[in-house]
Amino acid sequence: MTDSLLDTVQINFNTETLWVLNFALALVMFGIALEISISDFKRLLQNPKPILVGVFSQFVVLPAVTFLLVLTTTPLPSIALGMFMVAACPGGNISNFISHLSGGNTALSVSLTAIATLLAVVMTPLNLQFWGSLYEPTASILTEVAIAPLEMIKLVSLLLGVPLLLGMYVNYLIPKTATQIAKVLKIASLVFFIALVFIALYNNRAIFMEYVFYVFWIVLIHNLIAFTTGFSLAKLFRLSEENIRSITIETGIQNSGLGLLLIFTFFDGLGGMALLAAFWGIWHLVSGLLLAGFWGQKSIKKEKLV
Repeated sequence: MTDSLLDTVQINFNTETLWVLNFALALVMFGIALEISISDFKRLLQNPKPILVGVFSQFVVLPAVTFLLVLTTTPLPSIALGMFMVAACPGGNISNFISHLSGGNTALSVSLTAIATLLAVVMTPLNLQFWGSLYEPTASILTEVAIAPLEMIKLVSLLLGVPLLLGMYVNYLIPKTATQIAKVLKIASLVFFIALVFIALYNNRAIFMEYVFYVFWIVLIHNLIAFTTGFSLAKLFRLSEENIRSITIETGIQNSGLGLLLIFTFFDGLGGMALLAAFWGIWHLVSGLLLAGFWGQKSIKKEKLV
């Protein structure tokens, strides 16, 4: 198997399993939304700076830094497009939990997840199209696939927007019950989703084992750069230590599950893209928990910064 073959090979994922994966991601988002209320958004109006920095970090700086990383490392085209896809996604579904373990601002993390998820309906397809088109090897893949950003926007709206609004509405009607359901649902749906990713990798283990080390170091560096991006930007804007931790995590924990679904739906499970997104989904759990363990041991000094 030559390296270039990874750019053409497809990861097998049948239609029925893809529908289950769609449902699992929607369920994860619904579980997160059960703990989001209108008051979370009201607080942002009183102190919008951390939110603006977090959104800017996720949707502007991270994709731009990813583009520079691709130019520097020149990975296989399908791997590069996978990197653009992951960078274009909103924060991951465990970022709130990791932020809490890290001693970060959990309210900020939840608010960022909600806003980034809503923005992702438009920003994820546009960022993928914009940055992917700027790099010639990935631009040729986008041309071959002839992806319609509007169709992707529709799918992201269904996967993220609808469950988010529905979960918030349930929280509005029965807040106490919603919180209790969320605790169980978030864990159960996340385990279910991770299991599906592992099944996808196992069913294509020959391809995975062939490229695991090649993909591993790219994901490792990309993820480290994502964390560094969030941390540096929050530091630059002189945010509080709590907010720095949350923005770092929101930028480094990406919703690669969404990326994986979009890859299977619009790119027919293109090998390099699917492997990178799937490995991201596993690795950011490890790196996020390691960072949470490190920060969780360090108390935060009281500051007057925002």
